[in-house]
Amino acid sequence: MTGTAGPNTVIPVLDLGPVFAGEPGALEATAAELRRVCETVGFLYIRNHGVPQALIDATFDAAARFHAQPLEAKMALKLDDAMQGYLPYRSSTTRANGLVAVRKPNENEAFFVNPERDPAKPANRWPDSVPGFRETTLRYYAEMEALARRMLPLYARALDLPADFFDARCDAPLASLRLTHYPPVEYGADEYGIAPHTDSSFITLLAQNPVPGLQIRTQAGEWIDAPVIPGTYVVNTGDVLNRWSNGRFLSTPHRAVNMQPRARYAIPFFYHPNPETSLECLPTCTDAANPPRFPAQTVGEYMAWFRNSNYDHFRAKPAATAAV
Repeated sequence: MTGTAGPNTVIPVLDLGPVFAGEPGALEATAAELRRVCETVGFLYIRNHGVPQALIDATFDAAARFHAQPLEAKMALKLDDAMQGYLPYRSSTTRANGLVAVRKPNENEAFFVNPERDPAKPANRWPDSVPGFRETTLRYYAEMEALARRMLPLYARALDLPADFFDARCDAPLASLRLTHYPPVEYGADEYGIAPHTDSSFITLLAQNPVPGLQIRTQAGEWIDAPVIPGTYVVNTGDVLNRWSNGRFLSTPHRAVNMQPRARYAIPFFYHPNPETSLECLPTCTDAANPPRFPAQTVGEYMAWFRNSNYDHFRAKPAATAAV
């Protein structure tokens, strides 16, 4: 199950400092490099992203404190129809993309945080006995949403689109923050912290933590470890952008395990466009020789299918009640 410890150059590192500073030519140069990575690897690291390390550390601590609660306290916040709350241990199974023949429940538990855009309509339920949890996670969520939005012009230019192309399509994004706990376990055959999969997202942003565990599958089919590079984020293209770009930008399979004798936590941020945004093939990704490969559907429709496929909570419900 362990991957090859490939050199750091297998997963490139992209410096966002120049483009975020508005340096002349930086947007086009950085977008060209992003295009190359998205078309050949699908994963990259970003540095000089602007997210305070103290907030990242506080969010990891919040995740650990949440999962340290008694089970009954976490179950009081069990995952609801809005995909918010606590996902119990071994309650998700990777089914959507056919990457593994034997599908067993994932060896993790998680807490999902949704955006809170209307103070009169809270989108989340919060634990009573984890001080500062709500404040920390919402502050981190806001930082992640801001970072993803700052990166949109890069993705637009990487796809030969106007720099503001994605702005209006992502001004109320269907995003979520997942606080995941991978306990130290002995993995059996076809068992994983999270099984091989591709993300549903436009992009996913994953902060680095001291306990490694992420592995990606190269285009040659080899599983390699993603080394921990302090101060960076791992960023990968998800299925939404892969479909939108007609397969041009790769949605690369990956998996996670915890081979250490201590708990591993992960705080991925999954960024999707607005629910009503159509994933009709982008105009720069199709021509007469390359017709659209995927059906046109909204982000909300795609996400309803994805959740129904992978989470037991939704699989037990009629499709109409499991929709986004």
